[in-house]
Parts: sequence; C-alpha cells; structure tokens
Amino acid sequence: MGPCLSDTQPCRPHPRQRIEEVAARRLVEKSDRRSTTEPSYCTGLFEDHPATAPLSDRDVSVLDTTLRDGEQAPGISLSPEEKADVARELDAAGVAVVEAGSACTGAGEREAISRVTDLGLDARVTSFARGVRHDVDLALDCDVEGVNLVVPASDRHIERKLDSTRDAVVRDTVELVEYALAHGLWVEVLGEDGSRADLAFLEELLGAAIEAGADRICAPDTVGRATPDRMAEIYGRLSDLGPTSTHTHDDLGLAVTNALVGVAAGADLVHGTVTGIGERAGNVATEEVAVALQCGYGVDTLETDRLYELGELVSTATGVPLAPNKAVVGDNAFTHESGIHTDGTLKDEAMYEPYPPETVGRTRRLVLGKHAGRAGVEAALADHGVDVDDEQLDEVVARVTELGERGKRVTDTDLLTFVEEVQGRERERRVELLEVTATSGSGTPTASVRLAVDRAALGTAERSRPHRAGRRCRHAAGLVPRRRHHGRDRCGRLGRGRDVQRRPHRHGRRLRRRHSHRLRPRDGRRHRPAGSRDRHRRARP
Repeated sequence: MGPCLSDTQPCRPHPRQRIEEVAARRLVEKSDRRSTTEPSYCTGLFEDHPATAPLSDRDVSVLDTTLRDGEQAPGISLSPEEKADVARELDAAGVAVVEAGSACTGAGEREAISRVTDLGLDARVTSFARGVRHDVDLALDCDVEGVNLVVPASDRHIERKLDSTRDAVVRDTVELVEYALAHGLWVEVLGEDGSRADLAFLEELLGAAIEAGADRICAPDTVGRATPDRMAEIYGRLSDLGPTSTHTHDDLGLAVTNALVGVAAGADLVHGTVTGIGERAGNVATEEVAVALQCGYGVDTLETDRLYELGELVSTATGVPLAPNKAVVGDNAFTHESGIHTDGTLKDEAMYEPYPPETVGRTRRLVLGKHAGRAGVEAALADHGVDVDDEQLDEVVARVTELGERGKRVTDTDLLTFVEEVQGRERERRVELLEVTATSGSGTPTASVRLAVDRAALGTAERSRPHRAGRRCRHAAGLVPRRRHHGRDRCGRLGRGRDVQRRPHRHGRRLRRRHSHRLRPRDGRRHRPAGSRDRHRRARP
C-alpha cells in the first residue's frame, strides 16, 4: 500500500486487501449460519423504535371474529351447525375469545350464538353489541360470557351517523359498561373508526370506559385506512390506559403490518378472521398474524399445526375458495415447480421456505411443469420407483417441459407415460377407455363412459338428470293423464289410446291411412282405420 496523499485524507485500502476482508467476513457469516440450529428471532418490531416495546416476554392472544365480522362479507351466511363446527376448531387451535355473532341481527343469529355457547368451549364466547342497552339484553339472552361493545369514536360517526355529541357518547358508553358489568359480562369497548378519530378524544372515550370497569379497549381501523406510523401513535398512547386490542382491515394491504405494529406498541390481543374474510377487502387473517408472531418474533399465540385444517373448514362453510397464493393456507404456499427451487429444496428443505410446512399442518409438494428441471423430474421418478439413465432422463425432462409450455398440468400419469415411451416398454393396462360421450347446451348436460376392465367391456355409465324421456316414463306409469289421439300418444305408442304394435311411420303424431291396416292390437282384434274426419281430432282424456 502506497503512502497517503494527505494527512487529513483517510487512507484507502488496496483493492486486493478489500476483497480479502469481504471474503473473510462472508466466510465467518456463513460459518455462523451453519452452526445455528435454532431460528433467530427479532426481540422487537423496528428494532429500537421508541414507540415499540420488546416482544420476547409478551403474552399475545387472539380474538377471532370469523363468525361475526367474517360473516358480514357479501354472500356469506353460516348456519348454526356451521358456526358450531368452526367454533370447535377455533377453540382447539387455542383462540382465546370467539366472537360468535351479533345478537341484534335476528332470531336466527341468536340461535346460532346460543349453539356456540352451549358447546362448553375453553375460549370466551362473546357477542357484538351496538351502543344501546337493548343489544346487551339480547346478548344476555344468548348466555354469552361477554360483549364487544362498539361505540362511535370519530366525529364522522358521532355527528353524521348518530347525530350526537362527544359528551353524549362518553356518558352513554360509561352507562352501558356499568350495565353490562352489573349483569356479569366481560366487556371490551371498541371506538369505531378509531384510526380516523381525534386522538385526544379517543383517549378520553376509552379512558372513561376503563375507569368504568371495562376489561379492555380497542381502536378499530374500521375502514382499513391506517398506516403503520398512525397505528404506532394510537396504540402507544392507548396501551397506557389498560389492556388493549387491535382490529385491522386490509383495504390498503396493511392489515398484518398494522396488527404487528399495534402489538409492538403495547396491544396484547389481536382481532382477526380465518383466511381474512370480511367486509370489503377483509380483515387481518388470523393464521397470518399467528405465524408472523411465531416465526418472526418467537411469540406463540395459537396451535399453528391446526391452521390449515381450520382454513379449509372455513372455506368450505363459507363457500369462499382459498386463493392459491394465499399465505399459510394457499395451495402454492409449499409447492415448488421451478427447477432451481426444486433442486435447492431437495438439498436443503429450508432453502426456499421461511418455515417448515408441518408448522401449519401442511406438507411440501414438488410439481412438474414448464419450469421443472432434472432434479425435480428425477425426484418424482424416484418416488415411483422408476430408474432411468442420463439420456433417458434428458428426454423425459424435454417432454415434461414441452407439455408444460402448452399450459398443461403434468400429472403422474403423464410422467410415467413419458418414461414408458422413452424406454420403449409397455405397461399392463387393466382399464382401457373405449368411449366418452358428453352433451351440453341449453338442456341438462349429460355424459357417458364405456370402459374395458381386463379386456371385458363394461356397459355405459351415464350421469344426467331426468329429461323428456323421463317425462314420457311418467305418462306410461299413469302418473300423468295421457291424451289419446290418432298417431302417437305422449308415450310414443300408436292408435287411439290402445296398446297397439308400433310401426315406423313418417309423422310423429299423424298416422297415415296406408299404414292403418298393418296395425293390430295385442288382443288380436283389427284396429279401425282412422278416417279423414277424425284424423286430426283428439279424444278427451
């Protein structure tokens, strides 16, 4: 290294020295990573941000509102049985509070809430209640343990929706909290539209609720408008008042982030819905918050190995399919097709996954498609116990890629067929498809299949709904009065209502004169030819 040009100018290291330093540092880092057997967790959100607190020693619980806020999504209606099934699974997953519904909705909803309260769950069962005493009474009729009391917090809701004042809202809230507590209920007070409320008034309102005896408070981001810095500001101040909950929506795609910021700022209960269903863009997903807290910060909230089963149950009950790219529960969350990813995953399971699929009750899948590589195809063949040499493997990979480029899914059957063709061998086929017939259009679609099993043909297996032929059968059975007329009747038989032998003719309903002498009734008597006078006349039934 040459001399410095100036005493005031710092010396620059020689390029070779710099490269060696970087290489040495990377080697140490790589060695440290290899020696670490347990994942490292962050102790706090945004490291040492003054508005957050360490998470390492925090107890965080989950309030699931799938049965109330989730059901408010358009087109979703859960029966009492479905609510009971979901509530059982939520309880098994370790959810602390289950908001079973809104008792003020109607008699059917109260029946469903009562079904949940009768289950004897370990979780606390609550009902949503507006800021009126009647809603609290209806919740009491359902025998719930608590109420989630929602009162207006923003001036928009206070003045425009309720035509009230701030003082009146504070006074009414205190009275309702005292009334609910007097009847033995657990009470959580939520300041609706809290993220857009004046923070000083929000503190006054929820502080009054705590002083009146409320068990906890919450400032819901009702319209999903909050940003993380706003959440940090709100919950940094509310958490000083008492136990605090978060309730976030995903309209800006920030639901999970905002929930985590709320927890870091002092909240200890997170409201969420399974798979994030809810009004508009939905709520924060219960499973996503649970996994983020566990894998990112080492904070346990739920039995995460039950999350996938829970997501499938809710999807089936609500009719809302799981998006393939949905975190935790989506089909593609632990599915690998890319050759680079497949090869890396086969060498190290954690290479392209943030946490093991078993953590959330899933299994890993390696699928074949356009981007599949040699390692993925070879692994798939090994699963089927098929051995190929390098040349054959290259040919199979080429065929898999070709099929994938046509937008087709490469199945196990496709893969084994490729191997058979490349190796020039035939597999014994016990089942052979002989014929497939499908009909669609304005009527009811039908389909029939003919198979040969061990070279013995099976009959046509048809699946369809009753159609016109079915209606004819009902006439033949006497279920529908039959009209008698010359020509064919509605059951396809000929003659004036008598059972006569059927002969082919040209017109469906007309019986041509020259065919009349050929028709004989089954009892042997001659059938009277139809004259021109009554040819088109139908007898009364």
